[in-house]
Amino acid sequence: MGRYTEDAKQLLRLVGGKENIAAVSHCMTRMRFALADPGKADVKAIEAMKVVKGSFTQSGQFQVIIGNTVADFYNDFVKEAGIEGVSKDAVKQAAKKNQNVLQRMITALAEIFAPLIPAIITGGLILGFRNCIDSIYLFENGTKTLCDISQFWAGIDSFLWLIGEAVFHMLPVGICWSVTKKMGTTQMLGIVLGLTLVSGQLLHAYVVAGTAAADIPKWNFGGFEVNMIGCQGQGSG
Repeated sequence: MGRYTEDAKQLLRLVGGKENIAAVSHCMTRMRFALADPGKADVKAIEAMKVVKGSFTQSGQFQVIIGNTVADFYNDFVKEAGIEGVSKDAVKQAAKKNQNVLQRMITALAEIFAPLIPAIITGGLILGFRNCIDSIYLFENGTKTLCDISQFWAGIDSFLWLIGEAVFHMLPVGICWSVTKKMGTTQMLGIVLGLTLVSGQLLHAYVVAGTAAADIPKWNFGGFEVNMIGCQGQGSG
């Protein structure tokens, strides 16, 4: 008999039994459940258990806080329940059926943009640093920037724009790739679509407002025309 066998039996009963568990896993401190019917879980009784530190529901998952010994508790639980534990991602997928339409939409958007966050943060830091050295007049009585008085920093400023422009100018490429990855389709086609949106053949989206209607390039299909406007995310610096 394991250390948490009795507690595992009690928790199994209070979450609605084996038949109510679609998937179960654990993280550093919590048991993560995807329940077939979340309404069958007796939340008050679960939180009253001595071994339980609390519980909450997030993204369709019912999570029970156990603490640092959750791995031992989990092993006793799956043994007592006679079920096989799965990965956190598998629980996340199983729990989606417990989400309403709005929650599913938010989750989908989060999963699309989450892989892009490191690049966006990096690009933001780079552009912020460039603004400090080429736009803040701190030298010679507030008349010059660091780049104005130092060729080295002017070179750094110019070089960093290569990376900063790559992040934001080409952001549609990353978005299209992430969407196709999320949808489980061919990711290369997403990259091609993104590259098409930022093609040099298309008028820069930020330039449209200052361009006369007659000067906007168009595709002429005989009976109708389509403006050749891109989705570039950032102008040149």
